[in-house]
Amino acid sequence: MPTGCCSQTRLRKSLRWPSALLLAFGILLFSPAALAVTGSLDLTDSTVGYVAVAIFVLAYALVMGEEKLHMRKSKPVLVAAGLIWVMIGWVYVQSGMPTEAEHAFRETLLEFAELMLFLLVAMTYINAMDERRVFDALRSWMIRKGFSYKQLFWLTGSLSFIISPIADNLTTAMLMCAVVTKVAEGDKRFINLACINIVVAANAGGAFSPFGDITTLMVWQAGIVQFYEFFTLLVPSLVNFLIPAVLMTFFINNRKPEGVYEDVWLKRGARRIILLFLLTITTAVACHTLLHLPPVLGMMTGLGYLQFFGYFLRMTLPRSLEKKRIRYTRRGDERKLRQLGSVVPFDVFNRVARAEWDTLLFFYGVVVAVGGLGFLGYLGLLSEALYAGWDATWANIVLGVVSAVVDNIPVMFAVLTMEPDMSHGHWLLITLTAGVGGSLLSIGSAAGVALMGQARGSYTFIGHLRWAPAIAVGYAASVAAHLWLNAASFAISG
Repeated sequence: MPTGCCSQTRLRKSLRWPSALLLAFGILLFSPAALAVTGSLDLTDSTVGYVAVAIFVLAYALVMGEEKLHMRKSKPVLVAAGLIWVMIGWVYVQSGMPTEAEHAFRETLLEFAELMLFLLVAMTYINAMDERRVFDALRSWMIRKGFSYKQLFWLTGSLSFIISPIADNLTTAMLMCAVVTKVAEGDKRFINLACINIVVAANAGGAFSPFGDITTLMVWQAGIVQFYEFFTLLVPSLVNFLIPAVLMTFFINNRKPEGVYEDVWLKRGARRIILLFLLTITTAVACHTLLHLPPVLGMMTGLGYLQFFGYFLRMTLPRSLEKKRIRYTRRGDERKLRQLGSVVPFDVFNRVARAEWDTLLFFYGVVVAVGGLGFLGYLGLLSEALYAGWDATWANIVLGVVSAVVDNIPVMFAVLTMEPDMSHGHWLLITLTAGVGGSLLSIGSAAGVALMGQARGSYTFIGHLRWAPAIAVGYAASVAAHLWLNAASFAISG
């Protein structure tokens, strides 16, 4: 596979650097293919290249204005992705190389397929647990315990930081967001703050574990950082989470959520679906770590677990209802007898249909558009320009900030592809900054984008942006903590 590195002659052409900077503020989210495939034609200083960048920047501006325009974020990026690849295809057909553009698009599409299926399974399980009233029961438990908003804020944030190193930051954020939206239903201000805290905590927790984020997996697979060495980033990651959380907690009203103290009963199979979800995550991790296969294989296998269990629930429903009817009749429990009349069979495909399709289509548009811009050579140009002209420390810090708009995966892929001559401490630094830099914007990480769809109307781009300064303080403090605590590693050759 082509490396995607740009030649040194590109760096000397001043007209291309503004385009790369423009792109840095226009690209976002997942796409390793953006750098895995680079065209043989140099289009970074062409009309097609400039128009492609302009199209994506315009689409990106429409995404940021979603709250004001009331237009779903998938619409502009879908059109932008199509236009960018139409232009690429036309240029390559005119040059007599249509198969190269076709191969690049198929590679990009494969990246999206893996991402979409992974997300689809995670969303399906969350919807299944929601339908089985897992989150309603958790909300009821929290209300009965009398947790205040501040306690809920710290509870969900801490759980996000603790769970994400095992279950990955995206899945963890979606789970905690589901809890917050249930507990504080209708309180948009608190939901926004809690979701920001969840995104920051999940991204920070994923930065010190090989399983917590795709970028850490990439570094681990490349053999640059050993499994146990990731844990040296624990304290910097904790600092990254705690500082914004402490600053935000002063702006949370210390009152209890409004809600009726109700006795929520879990639907049949709820606990077993939770166990199946944990088994699915374990299967995905095992596929990747033991068999070196994509994690999506384990997730799709987990969807099969849920389908089989759904079949079991449907086939045994009549017998289960009859047993419960006899039991409740003997007890004289009229309320539970009435509840039995509302029981419906569990349908997996109904849960699939309830997935956040706008978010999934948004992912498609971004991945395909970023793949096209990477094929034009812009991402490689930006990354190599930073390392060629800057000190490795500052380059890694800036790339972490860039990952808030480019996302950490293409950034990390660019660094791994170029293999700059850096110390071990610098490799740990880019692992940290690429992992937590996406927290600066809601669109800077998969967790943030997914939560914008999940908590639509409550957690927004603008709402997250208001707290970017506090998150930036945490980002700077985490970098300083790593430079201080792990200073000895900067003398070790990477």
